Amino acid sequence: MADGLTTTAAGYATQVWAVADSELRKLRHDPWELATRAIQPILWLTLFGQVMAHVRGINTGSVGYLDFLAPGILAQSVLFVAIFYGISVIWERDLGVLHRYMVSPAPRSALVIGKAMSSGVRGLSQAVVIYLCALAMHVELSPNPGDALLAALFVCLSAALFSTFSLVVATIVRTRERFMGIGQVLTMPIFFASNAIYPIELMPKWLQAVAFANPLSYAVDGLRTVMLRSSASAFGLVRDLAVLLAATLVLVAIATRMYPRMTQ
Repeated sequence: MADGLTTTAAGYATQVWAVADSELRKLRHDPWELATRAIQPILWLTLFGQVMAHVRGINTGSVGYLDFLAPGILAQSVLFVAIFYGISVIWERDLGVLHRYMVSPAPRSALVIGKAMSSGVRGLSQAVVIYLCALAMHVELSPNPGDALLAALFVCLSAALFSTFSLVVATIVRTRERFMGIGQVLTMPIFFASNAIYPIELMPKWLQAVAFANPLSYAVDGLRTVMLRSSASAFGLVRDLAVLLAATLVLVAIATRMYPRMTQ
């Protein structure tokens, strides 16, 4: 029995990795994509962050505003990369690649999880850029390697969550033009209705309720806790991880059920 379960798990993991590897091959053939996506978070840190740090109009407690902002911009860059991930599924359908996935023996959940894993790798590339930029700007990052590993975990979970959400949206809208429009509409409310660039305490009550229901708030809180030297979690790291993991599993289940609709 145990050997059978081990074999099944190993086979499933191999199928997940095969999907993830096919996605990562695209990235290796177009490394400039990572370079261009790194520009926006750098501009946020160097322009918006520097200005707001001098204005001192936002009370961030004992943490300087630039320190407060860096984890939020990392979460933002992961969101922006992952939320448009679903457009690749539309491209795959139009090119006939998706039909090959559908007739393969791999479970639909393996296809979804494999794509989520590749999105996590893209998110890690953004994390490297933000960490280097933050170091250059003298942000007080935690020197603990364990904290860096936890930050990588939060980045991967966040990327998996929002890329899977993107896949669900792609199964509904089905056209690239409509998807791009909806993606633009979704990113700004998710970003601004979170604690990425200002504390939740400064929001009006109705917006605080939205922020508490927003998974990005928990991603930012976790990143802020593990990235900085002196920042306490507002929700608790266990709760942050639990919310992100639960939301990801729910979205994986939904995407697994809806994914075959793309071929219809």
